[in-house]
Amino acid sequence: MIRSAIEAMHNSYSPYSKFKVGAAALLKDGTIVVGTNIENASYGLSMCAERVCLFNVYSKGYRKNDIISMCIASKNLSTPCGACRQVMAELLNPNTVIILTDEQTNTKEYLVKDLLPDYFKMEV
Repeated sequence: MIRSAIEAMHNSYSPYSKFKVGAAALLKDGTIVVGTNIENASYGLSMCAERVCLFNVYSKGYRKNDIISMCIASKNLSTPCGACRQVMAELLNPNTVIILTDEQTNTKEYLVKDLLPDYFKMEV
């Protein structure tokens, strides 16, 4: 999963920020689903790697109980932005392990519930 996140990072389309990020989710059936950040000249239309990855997972029919862990690769072990933390809080289980990595495979780990305690939620 770590290697997949690093590979996804290299597929980034980030001509404006030059900040490449890749993400990979490991699913219970062994599948790894990836995402990368995609920027746009209209910055608000850009999308982070974490959300691309999770949206790909859900688009394939998987749900939060299918996800074992997620890895986010960047040049400096960056934590997810606030928008991604909110999406992760809703689309992942609170105890899902989030692994941050860089190209040298240095890592740091968090639980989803620790990245955004008391996140915004609505009953559905």
